[in-house]
Amino acid sequence: MYQALLEKAEKQETLGKEDQEKAELKSPLQTLEPELDKKLKQPATKVEKEANESKKNSEKQLNKPSIATSNEPKTKADNLTDKEEEILISSSSEKSDAPADSISEKISSSSDSVEIETKDQETDTTENDVIFQAVGIIKGEVNFSDDGENSITLAGKKYPLFYIPSKRRAWDALKKEIEVTGEKIQKLIVYPKVIHFPKKHQIHCLTFQLVGFDTGKEPSGISQELNELEFKLSGLWQFIPVCRTPCISVMRNFTPSRLEYIKQVEVAKKVKFMKASHLPLLWRDSPVRPFRFNPKAEKEEQGHPAFVQVKTRLLPGRDVFGFIEQLGPIRENAPKFLKASKKDKMEA
Repeated sequence: MYQALLEKAEKQETLGKEDQEKAELKSPLQTLEPELDKKLKQPATKVEKEANESKKNSEKQLNKPSIATSNEPKTKADNLTDKEEEILISSSSEKSDAPADSISEKISSSSDSVEIETKDQETDTTENDVIFQAVGIIKGEVNFSDDGENSITLAGKKYPLFYIPSKRRAWDALKKEIEVTGEKIQKLIVYPKVIHFPKKHQIHCLTFQLVGFDTGKEPSGISQELNELEFKLSGLWQFIPVCRTPCISVMRNFTPSRLEYIKQVEVAKKVKFMKASHLPLLWRDSPVRPFRFNPKAEKEEQGHPAFVQVKTRLLPGRDVFGFIEQLGPIRENAPKFLKASKKDKMEA
């Protein structure tokens, strides 16, 4: 089964990352602590205390029972709700080298820790369109199986197809569309995921996660921007130890809600949630060379991978992406992203 293959591959992949872990460049640490406790523990205001004392004095003078009213304003705690993000299916390998000038912020939660890779405040993290991303369009024969081995066939080759818990409605809608129309050839919007293996003779495995599908009636969004087999990739341009072809490493984008979520879940789920996807890219004459870790070089001389944004074309059969054009300038610094700490990786 595909799921068993993915779980086995993830364990093998972790063993093959020992050299890659040495490439991680540590930076100063900062501690982030939420301020909710302070806000929730605010004492009663002076006005409230005086009002209560005045009410008691009036009751004593009139010898009459008082009528309780609830005009007190609600505290912020009354409006708070717990939010947990659903775990995305992640079949990709772990991240290698981070930008050398990034700040690594470690947050302690129980016995676990999380590292956040960020960069200077006045850089591109403030731009909403500059994020880690990997999304594209594929069209092929979709097959659903009772044993869970769902797939899509591209150029005569079957690829595993999975759903994302947060996108389950799209998955169910696709199944219903095929049942009603009988048409298995569908145009899908997907996230590409690649599993790399530590042994050289083992070829990496390409899988897809369903985001949505396009019936052609009202094309919009990404389906208007890209043609079939085209993908938008934004990430770190670098070599990883388990792949001979340079990759674009797509990391997990940072958000405050995701930070709170991973501080609450168990280590294994946390590490899986923050795994990166390393997508092999054929890019001749790239303006900047893909970063390659040199174990003999000093830490200060290592350098760091650049952040690139490109449009690519998937090459079915070869399971790699081919460069089409740049979608944005090459950046020295990457947007803020999440990365599991070494301690968590060891425990997971």
